[in-house]
Amino acid sequence: MEQNIYFDKERLNEAKALVESLGESLDLSSLKEKVEELNKKQLESGFWDDTQAAQKVIKEANYYSSKIDTYEELDKRINDAQDLIDLMELEEDYTFYDDFKRAVDNIEKASERFKLQTLLNGEYDNSNAVMTIHAGAGGTEAQDWASMLYRMYTRYAEKNGFKVETLDLQKEDEAGIKSVTILIEGQNAYGFLKCEKGVHRLVRISPFDSNKRRHTSFSSIDVYPEFDDELDIEIKEEDIRVDTYRSSGAGGQHVNTTDSAVRITHIPTGIVVQCQNERSQIQNRAKAMQMLKSKLIALAEEEQKEKIEDLQGNYSQIAWGSQIRSYVFQPYTMVKDHRTGVEVGDVNRIMDGDLDEFVYGYLQMKTNENN
Repeated sequence: MEQNIYFDKERLNEAKALVESLGESLDLSSLKEKVEELNKKQLESGFWDDTQAAQKVIKEANYYSSKIDTYEELDKRINDAQDLIDLMELEEDYTFYDDFKRAVDNIEKASERFKLQTLLNGEYDNSNAVMTIHAGAGGTEAQDWASMLYRMYTRYAEKNGFKVETLDLQKEDEAGIKSVTILIEGQNAYGFLKCEKGVHRLVRISPFDSNKRRHTSFSSIDVYPEFDDELDIEIKEEDIRVDTYRSSGAGGQHVNTTDSAVRITHIPTGIVVQCQNERSQIQNRAKAMQMLKSKLIALAEEEQKEKIEDLQGNYSQIAWGSQIRSYVFQPYTMVKDHRTGVEVGDVNRIMDGDLDEFVYGYLQMKTNENN
């Protein structure tokens, strides 16, 4: 018992030191001043005359407030845990030791999450994320791989308290999916998931191969921020082509009975968006137009505007040599990010949505590049 207590106290001290250092790096007093200034703006007469500007102020205030609230909540939990262990040691009564250990476990996880949040400094990091998964080279195996990634990101979102809405799902008859587009809603969703954009490679013994041979297959991920409805961009009717088709995913009794799904192609850029989640063609078109606007706004914000295909997620070759991450199931298990060098041996844990090591590695790499 004594050894376990010492170990858990050290874990608590390490978490406390991490949170304190993160608080210093954030300059919390400066953040509080910013929140106060933004809150004062909201009380000014005529604040709501410009709805777009008002929403921007509120979003910025909430963003800074969330960082302050996260720090203060973590600080309180650390102090409560410290008080609990101090009391147990003083009275030599360890009845609540299991409660203390669970508190330290949760504090460790929360402090690591807070560390990730402090690295988010992009203009749109606080936005919701729109993610599209496309099956690449590998036939049925690749389509199954796309389905596995779909589940992985859904599990990641659930673990982090994000809401997932499937906007478009193109299933394959034999197995897996051809493509899927999902909206992931939650604070910093885009900031955390932007690192997933690229080609993902799978190596395993294929369940679709009767000879049990090892196969390599690929899927590509496209991620971009969802912009507020208030933001607008002019899209000329002659610049788009709208196609309708029959929905193939979940959606209730109207699925597969009407051509309610909508695909919009932006002719000048070649960007394609599609939505089949809503019940009516009108609703799907509205959602698809919002997605197109978000992509076009993101394109305008790209530092290297000539790389349109990067924003589209239309990678020239979703195959060998272009992958950002490899997932190996046989003959050994490993997941390796080729950009950061982060490597994890437990592939099943990663496939269950535990992606924080890769997210942190990418954000840390980008922070170092910018310093």
